[in-house]
Amino acid sequence: MKPKVAFVCVGNSCRSQMAEGFAKHYGKDLIEVYSAGTDIAKEINPLAIEVMKEVGIDMSSHFPKTIFDIPKEVDFLITMGCGVECPFIPCKVKEDWGLPDPAGKPIEEFRKVRDEIEKKVLVLIERIKKEYYREGK
Repeated sequence: MKPKVAFVCVGNSCRSQMAEGFAKHYGKDLIEVYSAGTDIAKEINPLAIEVMKEVGIDMSSHFPKTIFDIPKEVDFLITMGCGVECPFIPCKVKEDWGLPDPAGKPIEEFRKVRDEIEKKVLVLIERIKKEYYREGK
């Protein structure tokens, strides 16, 4: 069974969506990936879609989801740094990535946040490989 990873923020319109995009791209055969928000936006931020397209990830079909749209229990619960107080979601590991929200800022800020998310997702996937996929496990 693949480990479940959920990325959660308030609107599920930018950071958590980018994290979902990178995690699905880099961890496609290793993990189940979800993203959600506690007070979802009406749509994905168009600049988030644009900056992800710049790195070859198409989020045009993504849409905001609530925490009730993800599994009731996950292995990794990652919040984006927006002070989200999630209703209790059972998980083995909970982390807050402390990322600034680029909403309302120039596209350069979206690129900075995107690049930071990519680095963090790659580290997370390496960690999951070591913890869940080492020989004999």
